[in-house]
Amino acid sequence: MNKAVCAHQVGTRQIRLLQGDITLAETDAIVNAANSRLLHGGGVAAAIVRRGGYEIQRESEEIGFCAEGDAVVTGGGKLAARYVIHAVGPRGSDPQGDGKLASAVKSSLQRAEELALSSISIPAISSGIFGFPKERCAQILLATARAYLEQHEESSLELVDFVVYDDPTLGCFLREWERCGWSTSPGHSQ
Repeated sequence: MNKAVCAHQVGTRQIRLLQGDITLAETDAIVNAANSRLLHGGGVAAAIVRRGGYEIQRESEEIGFCAEGDAVVTGGGKLAARYVIHAVGPRGSDPQGDGKLASAVKSSLQRAEELALSSISIPAISSGIFGFPKERCAQILLATARAYLEQHEESSLELVDFVVYDDPTLGCFLREWERCGWSTSPGHSQ
């Protein structure tokens, strides 16, 4: 079970921060922090295939490639989520990493909207195996989601969850949440 940490209202929609296992998320789609070749051998990607089944990897192989900053969609297999949106973020050493990470998040939200989904769960893309700094990851992910919801009032998306696994990543997201001026009370929205 994923634990809700805090929530922020953006118009009629909500951004939430949860701690736990993204493979257990019950949103319409979850985002996989993927590599360009869509080979799900480690990190979040491997966990998604372990829980959701090899059909997710098989569908990914049929797609074959996804550029950094973009996202593609497969079915959710045995996951509670109907879809997996595979977003390819940058490596931590990439000098254009900030823009690519923002683009990966925006592309994920666009794929969800194209499918008329109402909810999506996103991990801390690129901040694990890819080594992207967690503080900057939190800043970019939260800012991109907020801007997307503000600029797309007609969007089908009603809920954007950020699901982080470990305490250090949670701390980075909470600090950024506070810098945004959002309440960090559990379940509270502004």
